[in-house]
Amino acid sequence: MNKSDEIEFRAFVRARMDRWRRAAYLLCHDWHLADDLTAVVIGKLYQNWRRVAAANNPDAYAQRMLTHSWLDERRRPWRREHPTDSPPEPSGAYAEPADSGDVIELLAGLAPKQRAVIVLRFYFGQSVEETAELLGISAGTPKGR
Repeated sequence: MNKSDEIEFRAFVRARMDRWRRAAYLLCHDWHLADDLTAVVIGKLYQNWRRVAAANNPDAYAQRMLTHSWLDERRRPWRREHPTDSPPEPSGAYAEPADSGDVIELLAGLAPKQRAVIVLRFYFGQSVEETAELLGISAGTPKGR
């Protein structure tokens, strides 16, 4: 990656990283896993930056990577680390709003793909068609989920 590409990549990531992290948390309900998913997406974006930068909608490309990374993690639970001690509480900088507990609880009750549809549609504001394209499903499926 040349210097101008790296500057462009860093600006792209800096502007969106907090949003990706919050979206990852909405999907997985674990700040530590959300950080891991965000890091995986940033790594994949870096590896494929020329393709991402040339895409019609780089934001949608990154959102798709995030959603697919989370779904991949759900499919492979045996790869996760199992800590022996409880992790520390998140710092005040990333504490969740007081009224988000109901939303988190409702999202936790959904199947992974249903949760992905809800987060893409209502958190990211994607259309039905964009959501279907990001998840690789037919356009009518998000409506049913």
